[in-house]
Amino acid sequence: MTFSPRTLSLKDNEPLTRSLVEQMALRLSDRILEGHYHPGQRIFEQTIADEFQVSRGPVRECLRLLEKDGLITLVARHGAQVTKLSIEEVKEIFDIRAPLNGLRDRMLAEDPQRELWLPELKKIVAELSLLACSTQSADRYVACVAKLNHQLGVWVSNQRLKNILASLARQTRRYSQLGLSTPARRQQSIQHWQKMVEAIEKGDGDTAQSIACQRVYDSRDAAIHILQNQPASASNDSPTEIKQDLEAREA
Repeated sequence: MTFSPRTLSLKDNEPLTRSLVEQMALRLSDRILEGHYHPGQRIFEQTIADEFQVSRGPVRECLRLLEKDGLITLVARHGAQVTKLSIEEVKEIFDIRAPLNGLRDRMLAEDPQRELWLPELKKIVAELSLLACSTQSADRYVACVAKLNHQLGVWVSNQRLKNILASLARQTRRYSQLGLSTPARRQQSIQHWQKMVEAIEKGDGDTAQSIACQRVYDSRDAAIHILQNQPASASNDSPTEIKQDLEAREA
């Protein structure tokens, strides 16, 4: 699949602190998450270099970043391929992410300065609640959850935890699309987020930590269920296509 240079051009509002390679990686990761590149599909260095109007050196650096985030696999003599979705990967990543999300939310609940950012947290969760009530807002709900997790990372004081969770969030994004693909799952998810806000407001670190872990495990289990029940012919489908197929079967 190819895109016009204009389609793949870097956004005008990209942060100035983000390097060219990082911006390229962001654009390509968006394409993978949106299903423009399918699991197992090859990504050709020269094609990307032509699209972005750069040499192949920055493209190789960009692909290494995507490999680090688990979105592609670099195969000797075959180049880059979009990583296939797998139950084993779901278990590995989510089982790591759950306790770390729990640690983050505990730290936030016990933050003596939480009153400074609590109104913004409530605002985002309120937005999420509206999206959860709509049967047509799955992608927007997932995007809002990603924004919320990013903002929680901004508020937590531990820089190493911020960096680790940011990487895990990128690695789990495709699976989160599956795990939040049904209205029932989004209702379950928003209830967790609302309870998390209550726990943080009360300064209840134990409850905030427990809710965070359960929220991640629920998403893990839902993604695994969908992958276990997808037809063998859909093994190379993107999360978006799997979600659309699921919606069609439930209609």
